[in-house]
Amino acid sequence: MIISPLQSARYQYSPKLPGMLRNGISEICVKNGAPTQSVADQEKIAALFPNTYGKNEITFQKGENTAPAKKQVVGMILSGGQAPGGHNVVCGLYDALKATNPENELLGFLGGPSGLLEDSYRVMDDEYIDKFRNTGGFDIIGSGRTKLETEEQFAIAAEVCKKHGVTAIVIIGGDDSNTNAAVLAEYMAAHNTGVQVIGCPKTIDGDLKNEDIECSFGFDTATKTYSELIGNIQRDANSAKKYWHFIKVMGRSASHVALECALETQPNICLIGEEVAAKKMSLSAVADVIADSVAARAAKGMNFGVAIIPEGIVEFVPEFSMLIAEINELLAGEKTAQFNALPTWEEKYAFIQNGLTAEAMAVFAILPQGIQQQLFLERDPHGNVQVSLIESEKLFSAMVSDKLAARKAAGTYNGKFSAQHHFFGYEGRCAFPSNFDADYCYSLGYNAFMLIQYGFTGYLSKVSNLSKPAEEWVAGGMPITKMMNMERRNGKDKPVIRKALVELDGKPFTYFAEHRQEWAENTCFTFPGAIQYYGPAEVCDLTTRTLALEKA
Repeated sequence: MIISPLQSARYQYSPKLPGMLRNGISEICVKNGAPTQSVADQEKIAALFPNTYGKNEITFQKGENTAPAKKQVVGMILSGGQAPGGHNVVCGLYDALKATNPENELLGFLGGPSGLLEDSYRVMDDEYIDKFRNTGGFDIIGSGRTKLETEEQFAIAAEVCKKHGVTAIVIIGGDDSNTNAAVLAEYMAAHNTGVQVIGCPKTIDGDLKNEDIECSFGFDTATKTYSELIGNIQRDANSAKKYWHFIKVMGRSASHVALECALETQPNICLIGEEVAAKKMSLSAVADVIADSVAARAAKGMNFGVAIIPEGIVEFVPEFSMLIAEINELLAGEKTAQFNALPTWEEKYAFIQNGLTAEAMAVFAILPQGIQQQLFLERDPHGNVQVSLIESEKLFSAMVSDKLAARKAAGTYNGKFSAQHHFFGYEGRCAFPSNFDADYCYSLGYNAFMLIQYGFTGYLSKVSNLSKPAEEWVAGGMPITKMMNMERRNGKDKPVIRKALVELDGKPFTYFAEHRQEWAENTCFTFPGAIQYYGPAEVCDLTTRTLALEKA
């Protein structure tokens, strides 16, 4: 097999650890912090997690290691969508485990949580691990989206662990996956299985964060990757001077990716879903914002530009959310098959018109036909509209085109408008991790084993002070229940980790809001270029603009 020079060089990279984890396993001790409580619904969460709720936050520091010596057999799971750096979490976990005791074992359950349930695993060794150091992807063991949430599943998991002498499980995933980790940890503790469960915070969407988890891993690399591509498109737009580029980026439930890419590249327009929801903006109002920029630039002779659109933007538009809710009801149960059996779009349109309220139909009617049809594509497992399939970049460019045509007819606009469309999603999920993500992920994995060694369960591996050099990072752990609240899911109240949305009073959005009018009317593009792995630290170890502004 031919290996690229960069891939070969990245194998040799030595990730940086927080200062207190560099002392050697024998010189790491625990400092207990304050007891914790959940972010909301404290009584309900405490009742659901009697064995793991209210535990102390902890940090590691230099001192004598007092953990009892025993052989550890650790199982690990990669859960959910890929995020750059996942391999380094595994490598950090493996290296700490073997440094403690060469007899310790690491089992990688294949294909996500289903690997644990199906007893499908691979024993990790030096030769295999070394093929994946500092590389992107989750192909070391594969990932999956099976949820661990039923008593039957937990019982199977406990039996598989007992069969192989597994003492701990590390679940590397996002908010749903770590919610499952918390529930599994509670089950294992309640049934005295002796199996600990530790989580690691992963998602390129950036919505698994709070005062303790400053950044989920993969966000840095993914946004740098998208920003490079956006910068390239901006350079092309500024060269050709004839297209408006509508670019959709990942972010179903929050707009962190879009905001970070905007801070990196200074496009003419960036929609922030949280602001759209707060202002109760209609689709028409959102389209007007973009059309205003197009018109203002056209008046200066610039018939080109760039607009960044978060993947889940339409769900933040109140009228569109209402429409989706009605469509979900319209196609509930057997009605989906009835609708799909209709042979023509005209008949399907009549079915829709008869089933929606006048308010919902008014919204539906203004959508381009292609978007209307996308609302009735394959449903998700719960029978709901798959919002991620909606080409919102094409929706808004079509609406802007109509707005401009009306302005031209009224004599208030005399420019040219031609649109190009892009969706950046998979391009960022398995990129070679930046130095930041390579270091951060390795630290998370290494730190996860320290939590295991000291007997913690139901904890999230936590590395903070991330805007500083790695030497100053602080390693420790926080109970997953601290991040939880109760939410309505599929008709039932369930404990879940609260998603972090863009804070409209936070420093990153405030900075963006202060500059966006200038960006909208003028060409202020910046060009981040490719991720740099070698060279000055101020270039290679640069963190996200979001984190830098938050921690300034």
